[in-house]
Amino acid sequence: MDPPDDKTPPWCNGETAAGPGSKDIYVQLVISLTLGISAFVAFCILRPRWKTLYAARKRRSDPQIALPILPDSFLGWIPALYRVTEEQVLASAGLDAFVFLSFFKMSLRLFATVFFFALTVLWPIHRTFDAGTTTPPGDTTDDDFALSSLLRDHELRNLASLDHIMEDPEHEDKSQPYLWAYLVFTWFFSSLTMYFMNSETIKVIKIRQDYLGTQSTITDRTFRLTGIPQDIRSEEKIKEFVENLEIGHVRSVTLCRNWAEIDGLMAERQVILRKLEEAWSVYLAQQPAADSESNNQHRVAVDETAQGVSNAEEEPQENGPLIPSDNLRNLMAERKRPKVRLRFGFLKMRSRKMDALDYYEEKLRRLDEKIQNARRKEYPSTDTAFVTMDSIAACQMAVQATVDPRPGHLLSKPAPAPSDVIWKNTYTPRYKRQMQSWTVTIFIGFLSLIWVFVVAALASLLNFCSIEKIAPSLRAFLDQHDVIQAFVRTGLPTLVVSLLNVSVPYLYDYLSNIQGMVSQGDVELSAISKNFFFIFFNIFVVYAVSGSAALSFWEIIRLSLRDTRTIAKSIAGSIQDLNKFYLNFILLQGFGLFPFKLLQFGSISLYAIYRMGAKTPRDFAELVQPSLFNYGFYLPTALLVFILCLVYSILPGAHIVLLLGLCYFAIGYFVYKYQLLYSMDQPQHATGGAWPIICGRVVVGLIAFQVVMIAFLVLQTAFYAAGFIVPLVVLTFWYNYYSRLRFTPLTKFIALRSIKRASDPGSESRPDRDPNQVQQQTRLTRRMSTIDEDREKGMRFINPSLVIPLERPWIYQDPPPPVEESSTDSNTGSISGNDDGRATIPRNNSNGLGSVSSSFSLGDTHVWRENGDNNV
Repeated sequence: MDPPDDKTPPWCNGETAAGPGSKDIYVQLVISLTLGISAFVAFCILRPRWKTLYAARKRRSDPQIALPILPDSFLGWIPALYRVTEEQVLASAGLDAFVFLSFFKMSLRLFATVFFFALTVLWPIHRTFDAGTTTPPGDTTDDDFALSSLLRDHELRNLASLDHIMEDPEHEDKSQPYLWAYLVFTWFFSSLTMYFMNSETIKVIKIRQDYLGTQSTITDRTFRLTGIPQDIRSEEKIKEFVENLEIGHVRSVTLCRNWAEIDGLMAERQVILRKLEEAWSVYLAQQPAADSESNNQHRVAVDETAQGVSNAEEEPQENGPLIPSDNLRNLMAERKRPKVRLRFGFLKMRSRKMDALDYYEEKLRRLDEKIQNARRKEYPSTDTAFVTMDSIAACQMAVQATVDPRPGHLLSKPAPAPSDVIWKNTYTPRYKRQMQSWTVTIFIGFLSLIWVFVVAALASLLNFCSIEKIAPSLRAFLDQHDVIQAFVRTGLPTLVVSLLNVSVPYLYDYLSNIQGMVSQGDVELSAISKNFFFIFFNIFVVYAVSGSAALSFWEIIRLSLRDTRTIAKSIAGSIQDLNKFYLNFILLQGFGLFPFKLLQFGSISLYAIYRMGAKTPRDFAELVQPSLFNYGFYLPTALLVFILCLVYSILPGAHIVLLLGLCYFAIGYFVYKYQLLYSMDQPQHATGGAWPIICGRVVVGLIAFQVVMIAFLVLQTAFYAAGFIVPLVVLTFWYNYYSRLRFTPLTKFIALRSIKRASDPGSESRPDRDPNQVQQQTRLTRRMSTIDEDREKGMRFINPSLVIPLERPWIYQDPPPPVEESSTDSNTGSISGNDDGRATIPRNNSNGLGSVSSSFSLGDTHVWRENGDNNV
């Protein structure tokens, strides 16, 4: 290896690389505040003016909803939003929104407590003992003494030489006494995190059980039966089989069949319908093909008509026309009808033009006939069925029991909501869905290796040592301009990582949708897991290992295989060096990007593009639909910030990171609360299924926190203190196993004793409570109906392609009525035991075959009251 050049900066010698300095914190703070304040002011100005965007969900909700009307003043909406209670959140947004906001509340309480101890105990320790650190490269204490006094330990690196640790085979413990405080607070903060998570889990489970136990929807009474043998694949046999289990009576059975033909026809009809509407919009938008003489004659006719009207007021004419001349019909006849080019013949080389309106109308008519005939057909049955019981208790007994002794046969699972079902995956063979799932999993594993190269290269390029090697002239230019240099050190790395964090989730969301899952709720939960894996592994692990060391990520892994102490040295050193990078990341996410999310900058930007491409009344109606709230896009970033605050809770500068973390979760709480309640829809129906994912990722953060502290103490030669953290890691794994065993069933199912019977409405049948003290306990009582009951009124588990009304072209401003179907009964081939003897039409279409929005009915009349009215 060539010796380092004399002109090479001392921090580019293979041990450390330049990172953001204390001056650069000011630059990032100014950038973030400038972006955030400008977006927030724009939102406060536009909010009362653009109610179709910023109050879209409230405008479409039921008038009886308990949500308050936010005032139109500049800042008056903030106190009103804060006063919205968790009962109102449940009533208007459901369990998924409640669980999402509960995570932010738990984070605020936890890190407020941790911040208190970090500020009152750990910060004096760091200031007194300097934590064995020295000033990082590129910082001068003379230029920024004021800020360095505040961030003194936040910007420092390990002073002790690490070479003797790597070479000393005896590993003598030469630690300072103050390092034992790190051990104590590692145990204390880990225990505190487990306590808050355990308390919040118990609360979420109680709310979930009370919420689901008091409502009665078709989803709560239905379970999905898979692995049905060939000999009982009929509605009657399945009904007889379930009733023979003596758990209750079966109301209806929907046996999934191979509906690929009817689904394909409906999808094709939707395409033709939109083309016909576009042709009509083009036709109606054209000016009449009349020359100037006709226009002059039209003006003369108008003048004569006006004069005739004045004369008619004086003396009515008996021989006058009873109705005015049909000028509109004449003008319509003068319009040029749009044409469509049809290709035919050998290799489609011949073509001719046809009238587009006649062509698409005839094609739509023929498709309607095919659909009517397809609805009467009998399709082959599959091994999946939706069984609706007469009670929630019967359904829960079926779901929580093992039905068949044969592996893979007659497996009962909770059913998703009818609007949440992806029907094309219900009749896809199991082996094909498993193949899709494994293919996506293997592709994600391969993609993760690619991301390692991309992120590691990005982390290496975003430091000044790499810039000097690749472009010395650029480095010289940056040395001459301090402000640009500070932006490159702070704004550019965090901006690139933030853009990566925004764009990559779209890819993982697409992969989750093609994985073959049966419900949109499962797709949403899968997207959360995939996006968190990307963010945590690439932005935290890979970036932490390779981001501040001049050695590449793979070089560090290679050396770690020879000596495991190399990875400990790299992780602990990199975590300290990247302290300011993650600080800048939290600054940008909290103060800079959250106001843009509140402003819905993406929706505003895309609105102009979609507005230019909108042609038909249907296109314009879709423009004013509320944006969809995708938990898979927002929750992983919040989990990463949670882990960062936990990892840096003891290290030097912890009080600064925790303070910014508190600001992040406080701002995010208000932003997401407003979007979930007033401006955005969340049509997915997961009944709070994200909470087990949140708890699992918090445990991952605890393990990362403890491993980093072990590595940090080892580098400080505090081997005994590091050794006492190892039992804590084991205890954390045991807590994860114990909590999953204890809480997971209650987050998936409804306890039988939580189901409220008609004989005892509103009372809590809880065996662990004294009946005399029940009224004094915090409890939820029911009024009216839940959001799920309102959303599922009239729904049944049936493929919408079989029963949804066929839409007419939407040409004018008002939507047209559906096509009147013939009186001939359509044989769906999958319905047995209808509740009321009449066919009901699902209002939601989850597979996109109709124009009915899956989130149309969001009117909520379910009001919950809890003693104390705690704010959510």
